[in-house]
Amino acid sequence: MKKTLIALVAVLVSLSTYGQGSVFFSTRDTAAGIDAKVVRAAGTVGAGLGAGGTVGPAITAQLFLVGAGGSLTPLTPATTFRTTGSAANHFYINATDVVVPGIAAGQSATFRFRAYETAAGSYDAAANSTTFQFGESNDVTVSALGGTPVGGGAPITTPTLVGLQGFTLTIVPEPGTIALGVLGGLALLARRRK
Repeated sequence: MKKTLIALVAVLVSLSTYGQGSVFFSTRDTAAGIDAKVVRAAGTVGAGLGAGGTVGPAITAQLFLVGAGGSLTPLTPATTFRTTGSAANHFYINATDVVVPGIAAGQSATFRFRAYETAAGSYDAAANSTTFQFGESNDVTVSALGGTPVGGGAPITTPTLVGLQGFTLTIVPEPGTIALGVLGGLALLARRRK
């Protein structure tokens, strides 16, 4: 009985994996027309490098599944930006195949690409701080995920995530910095009126 139960669980696990769709996550693919650069805050340096061309604070790139009501589910693996090769490479991630749990091959799914300073621990932590860099792309829908359909049939080629737009990482300024900016603007307006 115990062996039968173990075999049944193994079959169910393999069937659940069998039907999951996949997508190829890349921010640069000249053949597919993808050029979604990610630039560090305060400069024109790619997210893979810091100021002066040295490897800066690590930036993590992660793909999220956009669900009902805009909920986001992180898809693994999180990846990093390129830190070797020509300077042009440092704006892009190391491309990877991503399995999309809960969505079968052939079905559509919507994705959002986010990047954040790795030391923050998560995108939300970076977005709620005043010291970490973060940013996100537009939402992109893939009409048919790759993989083997649940009911059988010919495998669907894994599609490349086309339509991503690049972005510049930002840092949320401290409230004091915002207040100083507003006061400076008001002072300029007051001086101009005199």
